[in-house]
Amino acid sequence: MALSPDHLVYAAPVLEEAVDDLTVRFGVRPSAGGKHPNGTHNALLALSNSCYLEVIAPDPEQASQQGEGPLAFGLDLLKIPRLVTWAVLAPSLEDVASASQAAGYDPGVVVEGGRVRPDGAQLQWRTTKRPETQEGWPPPGDGIVPFLIEWGQETPHPSVTSAQGVRLLELSLFHPRPAEVQPMLSALHIDILVTAAPAPAMRARLETPLGIVTLE
Repeated sequence: MALSPDHLVYAAPVLEEAVDDLTVRFGVRPSAGGKHPNGTHNALLALSNSCYLEVIAPDPEQASQQGEGPLAFGLDLLKIPRLVTWAVLAPSLEDVASASQAAGYDPGVVVEGGRVRPDGAQLQWRTTKRPETQEGWPPPGDGIVPFLIEWGQETPHPSVTSAQGVRLLELSLFHPRPAEVQPMLSALHIDILVTAAPAPAMRARLETPLGIVTLE
């Protein structure tokens, strides 16, 4: 069974600036998300009824926590906003991870996550995390290979509660060594063909109120 995109991660040095820029480009303003205990905060934009865009950046109000190790998704090294990775929805995290391991790619250990929405609602999830990300970014696959996510039973999917009006039409993946990355995707039952390019990159083609927009 092919896995579907759960969300795309758009990392930025400053959240407010990225949200303002995307609002101008899309004609829709991403919704305020919340704060993560690892020193980041985010904003969210629905891309379908089961997929969304996460705009994430270092949180200035948690600056004291940002010297204790690398921030998620290489945010402490980021110079300009860009798509850095993505997640796929796993109906059963352990089952999908085990099947992927058997097929030759280890998606990593399962870690618990959560945050509080601005309205006070508690969100809970579990994701896979490669051990290399403890030391820095990127992991094997350079962000082109997604991580797995499973949402808590009482947690509404963010695509339902986030700003609406934008739709994901196509996701393209690029890497200088596609033959190295493609088997990792195949192990996760992802059928996107990786295109050879000078550097790892993601490209999302989006339908917005202002027309078709490409986000990289």
